[in-house]
Amino acid sequence: MNYLEVFRDIKVFIFDVDGVMTNSELIVLENGHLLRKMNVRDGYAMKLAIQKGYRVAVITGGKSSGVIQRLRGLGITDIYAGVDDKLDVLEEFLYTYDLNADEVLYMGDDVPDLDAMRRVALPACPKDAATEILEVSQYVSAKKGGEGCVRDVIEKTLRIQSRWIEE
Repeated sequence: MNYLEVFRDIKVFIFDVDGVMTNSELIVLENGHLLRKMNVRDGYAMKLAIQKGYRVAVITGGKSSGVIQRLRGLGITDIYAGVDDKLDVLEEFLYTYDLNADEVLYMGDDVPDLDAMRRVALPACPKDAATEILEVSQYVSAKKGGEGCVRDVIEKTLRIQSRWIEE
């Protein structure tokens, strides 16, 4: 089977933030606020996926109001922040929307994502993910976290489903 075939049935994207949408680095300001850098192309891809009818969700341990505002601005409504047990939240999300885990791609980068990634059809990660995550991922992006790995999996999915841009 062509390795890209695993993208054919994906209808739902779930992403972690730090280490996936960002490069895992935090700038700590004197007032204690944390700054992150996000990739504009990742944002474009998430917005396009939503416009094309895909469900996009975020499950993150972080609680940054700036990140939440950015994600809402892209049209993401299912944002779960400050999460300790990502598998529990994933199960609740699947149940709430009557979704099939066989149609879900989950992209994470570190140990807190591990159990949730084991639950979905297509566990994916950036190329600089933790060893445990690399071992369970069916797809490892050629991109690092914060450098376009989100765009990579969305674009691959939409292209294989002939739903990317007019080609």
